[in-house]
Amino acid sequence: MIKGTKVRLREKRLADASLDYAWKTDTELAYLDATSPLGIPFSRYLSSYAEELRYANARRHCFAIETLDGKHIGNCMYYNVDGEGVEAELGILIGERDYWDKGYGSDAVTALITQLFKETNLKRVYLHTLDGNIRAQRCFQKCGFLPCVRVTRDGRNFIIMEIRKADWLASAEKRTLQHSC
Repeated sequence: MIKGTKVRLREKRLADASLDYAWKTDTELAYLDATSPLGIPFSRYLSSYAEELRYANARRHCFAIETLDGKHIGNCMYYNVDGEGVEAELGILIGERDYWDKGYGSDAVTALITQLFKETNLKRVYLHTLDGNIRAQRCFQKCGFLPCVRVTRDGRNFIIMEIRKADWLASAEKRTLQHSC
């Protein structure tokens, strides 16, 4: 389990499937995630969900985002870990709208980045965000991500943002010095 100041990141479990399905079939959430809403029945989704949980994948790891009182509000993950294990892509979804714009997403991202840079050999974490998703961009910038390039994929415009371990370490050291004064 990874703990932030507002959230905990925990392993995914089968009981998460119903909320995950609801979020994946939600038109607005799918748009913000640059996908189409899921169009399969829950029974088929549950079967593939269970299969995914059963088999670990070294190139990705998914977490449920819970409030400190245990409410499942979203998911985050790192994936596309490259062959040398030095860079990975990050994804996050706060599916419960009551928790938008209240710092839960940035806390989850910060907690995950802290864990990744402390416990793995990753040197760079990057993400794709829709160029019009200003809320997400602000969240990622608050966490230390910087925009690095614009790309078009499947007719959608994205900003690729990144955070590098060296920069994260330097800012963590700076924050530590500020708190000790």
